[in-house]
Amino acid sequence: MNPTEITSLTAVDLVTAYTSGALSPVEATKAVLDAIDSRDPDINAFCLVDAERALAQARLSEKRYQNGHVKGLLDGVPMSIKDIFLTKGWPTLRGSQCVDPRQEWTVDSPVSARLREDGMIFIGKTTTPEIAWKATTDSPLTGITRNPVDPSKTAGGSSGGSAAAVAAGLGPCSVGTDGGGSIRIPASFCGIVGFKPTHGRVPMFPASPFGPLAHGGPMARTVEDTALLLDILSLPDYRDPTSLGPVFTTYRGQMNRDVRGLGVAYSRDLGYVHVDPEVAEIVERAVRKIDEAGVPVTEADPGFSDPIDAFELLWAAGAATLLAGFPEGSKEKVDPGLRQVWDKGESHSAVEYLEARAIAAQLGITMGKFHSVHNLLFTPTMPITAFEAGHDVPPESGLRSWAQWTPFSYPFNMTQQPAISIPVGQTKAGLPVGLQIVGPRHSDDLVLAVARYAEHVLS
Repeated sequence: MNPTEITSLTAVDLVTAYTSGALSPVEATKAVLDAIDSRDPDINAFCLVDAERALAQARLSEKRYQNGHVKGLLDGVPMSIKDIFLTKGWPTLRGSQCVDPRQEWTVDSPVSARLREDGMIFIGKTTTPEIAWKATTDSPLTGITRNPVDPSKTAGGSSGGSAAAVAAGLGPCSVGTDGGGSIRIPASFCGIVGFKPTHGRVPMFPASPFGPLAHGGPMARTVEDTALLLDILSLPDYRDPTSLGPVFTTYRGQMNRDVRGLGVAYSRDLGYVHVDPEVAEIVERAVRKIDEAGVPVTEADPGFSDPIDAFELLWAAGAATLLAGFPEGSKEKVDPGLRQVWDKGESHSAVEYLEARAIAAQLGITMGKFHSVHNLLFTPTMPITAFEAGHDVPPESGLRSWAQWTPFSYPFNMTQQPAISIPVGQTKAGLPVGLQIVGPRHSDDLVLAVARYAEHVLS
């Protein structure tokens, strides 16, 4: 098997090949490292690559397969981790020049700990905008991360490094964070699968400053790989007091259940979003195919108005809380756009913050009522495709903030619902388009099952 064939394999494919002896974790890891050397200079998906450590882990995994005693579901699979998660032995700089790398890095976040226990191969850490504050991936520390589909375009963000790495074949899967769409946005722009589970399903430590908006989740090229990663990531961790209890089934096991006859709503614009006509046509074509394949789809809007003001207040308050702990003089060093968010966050009162939380709570009630009629909601993931890299908003759009061009994603952070983006086509220019599938809180298994069925129908 040549290196290109190896890097095109899914995580499930790799485990199958390891088990049969057709391929070893060392061969797969070397192929990924070679691909990073070749492709990443043009993409900039990684802020850290540790080839020596990765190969050492791969050799241990190889011995486990030879002895018939593998550690976990995805033992030996090379993967990357967004540089937001603490990872023992590596600095976690969060895209910022204000974090001192000269520290003892001795703690694994719950995400890193679960992946390490499973035997996955840590290739390196992926880029993020500073403290993951926006929906494109560039920072004063690491520069611009580009879309492997078209390097002149943005990969999206804030998990843009992870999305770009997976899309480019630089490891079959990664883990990102999502506080306003940061997994789903780059997944849509780069043409991969990105899943934001129910809040608390993936334990987080340290606690995110974005609090109830923040989720961790898997990113991969297939729904099956995504489900397997969630089986690993959803194991409990006492360090997160908001984490959910253990799951008494497996997401991969539930993924292939029969979903035909399930009632689904489709909202083309949530009642207020302007969607690029070509994006709308591609998404609607996919929705029609899913409907014709036995999952009945009804057009319906959830019935809420744009909550952008409340979201931006909550977002700014979280950013200001985190940044207040940065060293003196940091305000002059951070991303200029982040500096504005910092100032905005410091200008709001606790009363205003709680009022915004009340809006989020009411939004959750509205969606709960909606899901009493409709099991799931389909929307476009993004109203646009990837735009020119190096910009926070599409050039010449007249928009002032990233939230204005991500209207389908952040409402479902406010409600803490599970939501996945799956690729459903490309524009005439070859840019990927995603379909978002949103479920009621705690319906992660159902969202994955319908996503898997849609993936099959559309393949």
